[in-house]
Amino acid sequence: MAAVINPTSLAEVVQVTRPLLLARDRMVPVLPALSGLMPDGGLPRGAMVGVGLGAGSGADAHAGATSVALALAAGPSAAGSWVAVVGRPDLGLAAAAEVGVDLDRLALVAEPAPEGWAAVVAALIGAVDVVLVAPHHPVRMADARRLAARARERGTVLIQVGAGGTGGRGRSTRAGGSAGLELDLRLTVVAAEWQGVGSGHGYLQARRLTVEAGGRRRAARPRRAELWVPDLQGRVTACDPGRNTAYAGSDIDRLVPPLQEVS
Repeated sequence: MAAVINPTSLAEVVQVTRPLLLARDRMVPVLPALSGLMPDGGLPRGAMVGVGLGAGSGADAHAGATSVALALAAGPSAAGSWVAVVGRPDLGLAAAAEVGVDLDRLALVAEPAPEGWAAVVAALIGAVDVVLVAPHHPVRMADARRLAARARERGTVLIQVGAGGTGGRGRSTRAGGSAGLELDLRLTVVAAEWQGVGSGHGYLQARRLTVEAGGRRRAARPRRAELWVPDLQGRVTACDPGRNTAYAGSDIDRLVPPLQEVS
């Protein structure tokens, strides 16, 4: 039988009716470099997040979108959450570890058949805190709505790699087919540039990404950030306009003449 409570003051009413979870408890932490792209500095539990490419973005941005998705998962992973990745056989574990994902709490799930994809994702929602998906087939609207409702109920963040378009629903992009998921937050990699290669020599050391954020409700206000993914130390950090953290060349750039095109 439920207990009957008769509050006698406003303070007691507040104490009785306040939510069990505070706002900060309903947020999934993200890396500090990404917090400026989030409306409340973190990912709301149950949110549907898309990471895709901007129109006219180069080939480097394709891999950059995957790196940003992994960086989103790195914050919860570092805080002790489990992360599941569905259908990315090309995912590099070294790259995931480099951005901060704890491989001891990372589950890799093979790409399910299209008719069973929604059931597999639904089973993971609630079992782990973050599910990263990259479906190569359109997802039925009914399935997308059921996944969104289940994610909100269970508090799992669903991240779709390859989400594009300007509306709430994912659309077809170069990173994969339309998923049909209604996105609360959308991150778009609009530019990518590698640093470290000199005039005919050197090696890739750091990648600078320009990421724009938008979405629905509190995420509707556009945001933009310049990120190193990774920086010279292999971390995900925000670009500091007042500090040159990229490759600035070496003495060999002045000793070796640039390569000349010959006919």
